[in-house]
Amino acid sequence: MGDRPGPKLRAAVVGTGLIGGSILLRLHESGVDVIGWDPDAATRSEGRARGVHFAEELTDAVRDRDVVFLCGPLPTLPETLHTAAKYAGDRCVFTDVGSTKSAVASFSVEHGLTDLFVPGHPMAGTERAGLTAAMPALFEGAAWVLCPTLDGIEAFRMLVGLILDVFQARVVPMSPAVHDSVVALSSHVPHLLAGSLAGAVAESDVRDAVLGLAAGSFRDGTRVAGTPARRTADMLMDNREQVLRQLREVSAFLHELSTALQRYDVDALVEQYRYARGTRVALLDRDLHSFRRQFSLTGDRIEEVEYLLELGAAGGYLTGCRVSDSAVEYAGHRPRPDAQSPSPSPARRPAAD
Repeated sequence: MGDRPGPKLRAAVVGTGLIGGSILLRLHESGVDVIGWDPDAATRSEGRARGVHFAEELTDAVRDRDVVFLCGPLPTLPETLHTAAKYAGDRCVFTDVGSTKSAVASFSVEHGLTDLFVPGHPMAGTERAGLTAAMPALFEGAAWVLCPTLDGIEAFRMLVGLILDVFQARVVPMSPAVHDSVVALSSHVPHLLAGSLAGAVAESDVRDAVLGLAAGSFRDGTRVAGTPARRTADMLMDNREQVLRQLREVSAFLHELSTALQRYDVDALVEQYRYARGTRVALLDRDLHSFRRQFSLTGDRIEEVEYLLELGAAGGYLTGCRVSDSAVEYAGHRPRPDAQSPSPSPARRPAAD
């Protein structure tokens, strides 16, 4: 685990929907001095009814805080960061929870905030929305992406300790570009697929019968179609290029499956599903090993940041971050060096004949 933040830590959560509300409630439950803010007056009232301090103005919420979580809608994050940075203390650390990272990371570079702002993305949530859906335990065991930079490595270390100890999540260090590529395939394309399946059923003349027979595969496959539509649209548009690129890969594999079906090619269909099943099995039973790695606080930060970024890109994560007078030590898990990805299936055909 990281160094505990302690009761003297002063935090603010700006935007208290499902994610922000869950962060706020967990910080409050952990004894952190935390204040919330939301542009919606009813949400502020709901938060106060749950025993959490809410400010009436954004500027009052962030003033004199040590850390601020920016949790509003994706399009608002850059401007909210800019405003909050004006009124918080000059040592305040900022992070966000947006589902894409490149745009807000570029904004922080353009405005000279890279030493204080660490782009973040907790990979947790439900199809529900709002503070009433918030759960303090939402992030336990979840992956929480943080994007380390040379300028912001000290802020990164502080956030790692806070997230590990308070939220009990797994911190995944990753660059904004790699994050956006990965979530396009792991999260954003699934939203497209879920919407496509649910939309097709909505237009089908057997819709009611489908809903009557729907079991786990349909419920799981369409779960994220229940996400608020604007939130999904903002996410997809903000990562448009990566989503379209990864969608082409998914479409190519789907074409192979449909081609095998059209050709009555049972062997090819079986081979494709065996190949796909390997990924599902790997997801449920990943072969990881633990590690510890130390870096001198007076040494080259490039080596530290490069190691962290490589760790996340390789599928690893952090479980500890200890900072002493002379060094920082990271602990975590990563795939074993000899773990191999499955070879491409010999039955796979080009996407088009």
